[in-house]
Amino acid sequence: MSTHRHYQIDVQVQTLYLEEESNPEESRYVFAYTITMTNSGDIAAKLISRHWIVTDANNKVQEIRGEGVVGAQPHIRPGESFRYTSATMIETPVGCMQGSYQMVADDGHAFDAPIAVFNLSTPNILH
Repeated sequence: MSTHRHYQIDVQVQTLYLEEESNPEESRYVFAYTITMTNSGDIAAKLISRHWIVTDANNKVQEIRGEGVVGAQPHIRPGESFRYTSATMIETPVGCMQGSYQMVADDGHAFDAPIAVFNLSTPNILH
């Protein structure tokens, strides 16, 4: 019998420009992002912390680290998903985010769940 464990958290992202929270005259562009993380592995895991790298069009980089997400450290069983929405602010109408979630599986194995680069952009600015 195999004792190999498959650790896999898939991350999907949807973004939304928050016009009512933004102020372009003051170089303030606010974006909401909704994350859906799905455990496609075969062992449950808990999200311990997050690491984000947010970059605007001027190459200004913000690095964000913290415990959990939106005040939670979700425990995600195989086949289950956890969804949350948060927001970020940049100084330009276009930017990007990427990062990772630091996870600990029920067997004690620590691993990272990567978050691929995704764009932040105001409507109609990118073709």
